Amino acid sequence: MLRLSFHLLNLLSEFREVFPSDLLGMPPDRDIDFYIDLEPGTHPISIPPYRMAPTELRELKVQIQELLDKGFIHPSASPWGAPVLFVKKKDGSMRMCIDYRQLNRVTIRNKYPLPRIDDLFDLLQSASVFSKIDLRSGYHKLKIRFEDMPKTVFRTRYGHYEFLVMSFGLTNAPAAFISLMSGVFKPFLDSFVIVLIDDILVYS
Repeated sequence: MLRLSFHLLNLLSEFREVFPSDLLGMPPDRDIDFYIDLEPGTHPISIPPYRMAPTELRELKVQIQELLDKGFIHPSASPWGAPVLFVKKKDGSMRMCIDYRQLNRVTIRNKYPLPRIDDLFDLLQSASVFSKIDLRSGYHKLKIRFEDMPKTVFRTRYGHYEFLVMSFGLTNAPAAFISLMSGVFKPFLDSFVIVLIDDILVYS
């Protein structure tokens, strides 16, 4: 066991660039960008910011700055605007969520099929070894089409910002991401890899 641990430590040390402490900068250019096609006749929708507790306002400042530092958002003067709210995670920390419900109502749906859970379980019946990979900030790995960036604006008392990368809460985000991941893992799908949005399972 000690020998195995030493081997793993050497392996991790050799490929330490695969496990950075933080992810900065824009994702690379890909064959596709995330897009937001709207129903004909749609006009910009803007919702006032929600009321927040002092602790939420402090967290809002922190998370906005983190997104700015990573290059995932920038200030915007777009007529669009969605409010922000916070959801408490299991570990007690707060996740910033953009309420895109109004935008989602006028977005033309991406019909790319999500995998059926029962079909995935059928593939695993003879497997006994499993390795699960949960992509870090997976949605932020896909750029937004330039002309659609203004539609992603979120409004706060600290300014209006638009996303340059795909954001949580957009109705077509799961379909777009599973399409991207299915393309990446296409040679291995249903052989020893299962992809469910940003979760990857390797089985044998």
